[in-house]
Amino acid sequence: MSEGGLQAPVRHPLDWQNPDFHDPQKIDAELRRVFDICHGCRRCFNLCDSFPKLFDLIDESESGELDTVDSAHFEPVIDACTLCDMCFMVSCPYVPPHEFNLDFPHLMLRYRAAQIHQGKTGGLEKELTKTDRNGKLASLAPGIANWASDTKNGLTRPVLEKVAKVHREAALPKFHGKTFALRAKQSAPEVNAQAPAFGRKAVLYATCFVNYNNPGIGEAARAVLARNGVETEVVYPSCCGMPQLERGEIEAVAAKARRIASELKPWIDKGYEVIALTPSCALMLKFEWRLLMPGDEAIEAVARATSDITEYVVAIAKKEGLATGLQPLDGGVALHMACHARAQNIGAKAAEMLRLIPQAEVSVIERCSGHGGSWGIMKQNFETALKIGKPAARQAAKSGQTYLASECPLAGEHLMQGIERLDAETKPAFTESRHPIEVFAQAYGVTPGRD
Repeated sequence: MSEGGLQAPVRHPLDWQNPDFHDPQKIDAELRRVFDICHGCRRCFNLCDSFPKLFDLIDESESGELDTVDSAHFEPVIDACTLCDMCFMVSCPYVPPHEFNLDFPHLMLRYRAAQIHQGKTGGLEKELTKTDRNGKLASLAPGIANWASDTKNGLTRPVLEKVAKVHREAALPKFHGKTFALRAKQSAPEVNAQAPAFGRKAVLYATCFVNYNNPGIGEAARAVLARNGVETEVVYPSCCGMPQLERGEIEAVAAKARRIASELKPWIDKGYEVIALTPSCALMLKFEWRLLMPGDEAIEAVARATSDITEYVVAIAKKEGLATGLQPLDGGVALHMACHARAQNIGAKAAEMLRLIPQAEVSVIERCSGHGGSWGIMKQNFETALKIGKPAARQAAKSGQTYLASECPLAGEHLMQGIERLDAETKPAFTESRHPIEVFAQAYGVTPGRD
């Protein structure tokens, strides 16, 4: 065995139904084993806030080693992990197949699952992850919901901060009265029968964010695919479970996976491919579900059939060729590569896609936005999240490009908040972040309204 690993990372299934998975003593022993390896390496020091917290904890101990650190002090390290997977995918030399068998994010997940198993978690923070319930309620009165969540609302945001621990300055997603799934039922773009890829069929898995918070992403995707001859159907049984996975609610995620896979499998059997519209959901469908339930026929079928939207468009370009009609943009694009897009190990597909636009200038930002799902909006994390994302915000601001894009809409919004805090001379011209497929739709001249 060589020191460190040069082979592609291999992720093992989570043995979450084994009683030992929730055993506190076994978890503590594994935490100490992994933390000691991390302490000796420190290659991951600049990825997120977990590792600085861990290294400070050790350095400030009596011996300067892990042996004098009380396990009771591990929790801040664990809480700071956002399951971005960047340590596992791009930094750690000791991931499987190395014999050290180190998977830091999934160990943090195991700890959180054990906390739930022992009844040690709960509260209103859990309610924030119920995206389907929250989306359905907010869509009944989106004007009121968006008014209440606006950062400028000095009446409601302090209350939300006190009750749900959401920082009053953290930007929250807006809601729409007409979901993407509903819009898809009411109308569909005409499929271009002259396109080289005509005959392809795909199911768009709407994702909770696109369905409730930004239907424009879904409409842009449908329009681009229709221009390229792809017949699409929109399916949205429920949220993929990523918000629950981040908290360690593995049983809830497994239930969601079974339900969604059972509804997608018949479409796959009819020859449809599956497209996820945000990278976190693509990661769940492709990888995380099958690690929770290896061997499940429907889940394996979904994993094999799923592509990220940018990955799918690039595949068309390489295999059949794109339909004509792409026009140059009126400026370049600063593209933030979302962590969960990188964790899919498919390459920079969003950058590849945008560079298919004639004369496109794309500046790629491979730095963490700092958002981390619901982690970055919490009162105790928001300022740290902005600090982590500051290098990416600065890089975007100094790129000189006209557009800012991120495959993760939450990351894009968080970067905009970071950019607003930069010095005036470094602030860019763009005032919003968009999904790359929205930018691509603009180049095709098929941009839907963003109402």
